[in-house]
Amino acid sequence: MAELFSPEWMQAYKDQWNAEPELADALAKINFNSAIAYGFKREDKPKGILIVKEGRAVEAGIYKGQELNWDLRADLKDWEKWLKNGLNMMSLSAAYMQSKLKFAVGDYGAMIKDPRMVGPFLKSFAVMGRV
Repeated sequence: MAELFSPEWMQAYKDQWNAEPELADALAKINFNSAIAYGFKREDKPKGILIVKEGRAVEAGIYKGQELNWDLRADLKDWEKWLKNGLNMMSLSAAYMQSKLKFAVGDYGAMIKDPRMVGPFLKSFAVMGRV
């Protein structure tokens, strides 16, 4: 397996994202466009980035200073746990409340209240686990 959030890992994630109807198709229905970064807490900048247009991942790789809509950060051990087990509403809420999952950029509150967004967000963790 490629190193988490490495260019190779991000490319594989992009492919898995686009192959998952509950993610790509669901987000296409709401015209979701976003630059989503992933990385580790206590680091200055994220490691990887996924560019999504109309629900589909169109670009993936290392973060190079692009403007972000979302920047998700956690410790490696937490990322590994979520990639293995996924997240559900309860575990997502716990991770957020315990500051295990940080939103350096992005509105967690708005996302969690919108079922059109929260379902695909949770599915993205299951998809990460396929990489």
